[in-house]
Amino acid sequence: MVRKVAVPIVLAVAAALLGTPVRAQSRPVAPAETAYRSPYRVEFTQPLADLVGDLERSERGDFRLEAEVPYSQWYGSRTLERWHSWGPSPRTYPPLAGAETWSVERKRERVVAVALRYVGYGYQHHHIPDWNPPPEWPWKPTCVGHNSKGVDCSNFTGFVYNLGFGMRLNTAVEHQSEERAAIGPGAGRTPLHRVELPESYDERIKVLRTGDLLFIKNRGGKISHVVLWIGSVGRSPDGLPLILDSHGEGVHDSDGATIPCGIQLRPFRKNSWYNHSASHALRVFRDRTD
Repeated sequence: MVRKVAVPIVLAVAAALLGTPVRAQSRPVAPAETAYRSPYRVEFTQPLADLVGDLERSERGDFRLEAEVPYSQWYGSRTLERWHSWGPSPRTYPPLAGAETWSVERKRERVVAVALRYVGYGYQHHHIPDWNPPPEWPWKPTCVGHNSKGVDCSNFTGFVYNLGFGMRLNTAVEHQSEERAAIGPGAGRTPLHRVELPESYDERIKVLRTGDLLFIKNRGGKISHVVLWIGSVGRSPDGLPLILDSHGEGVHDSDGATIPCGIQLRPFRKNSWYNHSASHALRVFRDRTD
């Protein structure tokens, strides 16, 4: 029987479920700016330690190694001159050892497990999630209202696949939506498969898979947003499918509460902007039935 691991959306959940202490090098706990408690959760079919245990045990999970420049230079004058309010560019992570032997299901679940580590981070126009500049640093206004840790939608999805597998996606949302291959892992390239969406909401849900990148259009018809599809591992009290994205406020959860700005699990409702303005999806990991 496949073991199921339920993951409630609380901060530092990975360390608690893995039964391992957070190493001094590990990513610090996400900033909790509200007392919001999500009604949504994720129930993996794979043991959590098998999905993301390496991020707690190795340098891969060290937040200080997220950028292409050393941590000591994150807030230096050269970083300010080169990247301004966006902060340093992400490093290219090495290939995940042994991933070539993993099942498609395990790879897809790793994507979500990696992404859940950042729930609670703000919506910021940053390249890496743990970049947290001082108050006087230049800032591109967002719903957060001040500088803080966080990333925007396409930097979030790009970082998750990079950290998880060493794949580099373009982090400009329009360009990310048009890509047909990711750089990496290593010297190789990974095909990205475009998934066209049926007109029917119910059929869309059937077509999408855990870990898919779902792109959303603005009122002008241009791609302006991307979300991570949670799929079969998502659990909501009213049975709604879930997405995970970095976004602003304005979405209410199944209990009627306003979901905070930033990286959160959100429902994919039939009458939502997410559904009405959905464009297409990109799939990284396919099986024979896809």
